[in-house]
Amino acid sequence: MAKYIYQYKSWPDFTWNEKEIQIILGKLRHLQGKIFGQISSLGFSFKEETMLSTLTLDVVKSSEIEGEILNYEQVRSSIARKLGIEYAGMVYPDRNVEGVVEMLLDATQNYKKPLDDERLFGWHGALFPIGRSGLYKIDVASYRKDEMQIVSGAMGKEVVHYQAVPVKQVKFEMDRFLDWFNNNTKIDLVIKSAVAHLWFIIIHPFDDGNGRIARAISDLLLARSDSSPLRFYSLSNQILLERKVYYDTLQKVQHNDGDITEWIIWFLNCLYRALKDSEKTIEKVLYKADFWDKHKNTELNSRQRLMLNKLFDGFEGKLKTSKWAKITKCSQDTALRDVKDLIEKGILRQEESGGRSTNYELND
Repeated sequence: MAKYIYQYKSWPDFTWNEKEIQIILGKLRHLQGKIFGQISSLGFSFKEETMLSTLTLDVVKSSEIEGEILNYEQVRSSIARKLGIEYAGMVYPDRNVEGVVEMLLDATQNYKKPLDDERLFGWHGALFPIGRSGLYKIDVASYRKDEMQIVSGAMGKEVVHYQAVPVKQVKFEMDRFLDWFNNNTKIDLVIKSAVAHLWFIIIHPFDDGNGRIARAISDLLLARSDSSPLRFYSLSNQILLERKVYYDTLQKVQHNDGDITEWIIWFLNCLYRALKDSEKTIEKVLYKADFWDKHKNTELNSRQRLMLNKLFDGFEGKLKTSKWAKITKCSQDTALRDVKDLIEKGILRQEESGGRSTNYELND
């Protein structure tokens, strides 16, 4: 069987094709600068809005990559509370939501702080507040104490995709990784984000949560490369969209002698696509800002304001009067009056799709 990357004598001296990497890195840096310029021109409240949307997306999608579905509104409310951002319709989040949020906010808001065992253990403890992963009890806030394999397939027909670093080497390997992370200042921070992500995944130091922590480590280094805690793009959202290629690329690179060009090229291209997507998010924020500016003198009640903001922030499913009544805690008749009033003011319109129930949408 082919050797794993950590079994070669050259480990962990990673190599890559500098010429190929620089072409993509230049294109990515240019887009980063352009978007940062757009963000800088936004007012304070809209910067907050963009950041809240981006961080919410990052938390939800990073968990979704691992098959865990978090409640979007709970995540949004948890981030808003911790950053001191107030908005109507906040909900109380579950403990597991709070934990994932705490980890990401520590990574992105405290990006200048060094990374050590204790900080990583804190993140791991936050991810698994009751010491379990699903039905199974796991070692929390400490490195794993057992061998680790990545396996798929039905019982009796399992396929081993990866055998992680032997347990007796985990502490030594993590010390070496953290020393490089905190002290290597020569490498470009975006490339360092790619290398750190892969290196951490190869060691696989925890019983569970390695993917989410690797992505938080990447986010920390990307915040460092931006010299800003302000997040305006979601790498995790893009990784989720490209999940199959993500896992395929990781698997391929884990079997070579240390040339990780393919991984870095994929990572940078993925990040570039995440930045392109964030341009659309910024457009939405600007659209929302323009709407409220246009309607600053329009008479609207608190229910209407709440529901309009929800529509701008990515309302899930179709808007019906029954949903309006449930979310704003009012009667069906009141909901219908609110909606009709917004139609008369040219803000909402009835969807053309027809069907048995009536749906409404923002009037462009």
